[in-house]
Amino acid sequence: MDEQEYTRQRVRMVEWQIKERGIRSQNVLDAFLQVRRHVFVPESFRNRSYEDCPLSIGFNQTVSQPYIVAFMTEMLKPDKTKRVLEIGTGSGYQTAILSCLCKEVYTVEILPVLAEQTEEILKNEGYDNIHLRIGDGYHGWKEAAPFDHIIVTCAPERIPAPLLNQLAEGGTMVIPAGKNNKQELYLIKKDKGKITTKEVLRVIFVPMIHNR
Repeated sequence: MDEQEYTRQRVRMVEWQIKERGIRSQNVLDAFLQVRRHVFVPESFRNRSYEDCPLSIGFNQTVSQPYIVAFMTEMLKPDKTKRVLEIGTGSGYQTAILSCLCKEVYTVEILPVLAEQTEEILKNEGYDNIHLRIGDGYHGWKEAAPFDHIIVTCAPERIPAPLLNQLAEGGTMVIPAGKNNKQELYLIKKDKGKITTKEVLRVIFVPMIHNR
């Protein structure tokens, strides 16, 4: 498949999987038109890059369904003045989307081989406002905190206290949490030091790998 065909499929993905299902932010839609999802997908699945489903990236990990990535991103209400922390770099697709929308992206991946592979792809694609570290995302990135936004792309059983502590005043966090097929996606806000938590959607994400 050539680059022109990938572009055609990407436009169709945005129109029919994302915009048609209620994503309204033009900045978010533009980011999804810009980021080449197929380069973040293993070659064996590349012809399915723009399908409305999650895809395996190896290491028992997946790249999420495009609509879910868009849904979570829009909930953050990102802009070019904001710093965002991503837990679970994975393939780097969500990272690239955030790079287009935020001032700086801090992203944590626990699997060294995956992190190194993804970092190379992100650099090759020209995303230069991303800071990637290998580590346990449960603990966040304390040295760089606080963050205007936090987005988590793997599911802990409970919302990690370190991430709540690293959320800036007025900040938002989007995170799946729960066990196996009983996960919920939560929208969390911090206002005047008070945390509010709202259940948004039933989801299924890969479990968070956490070194206790």
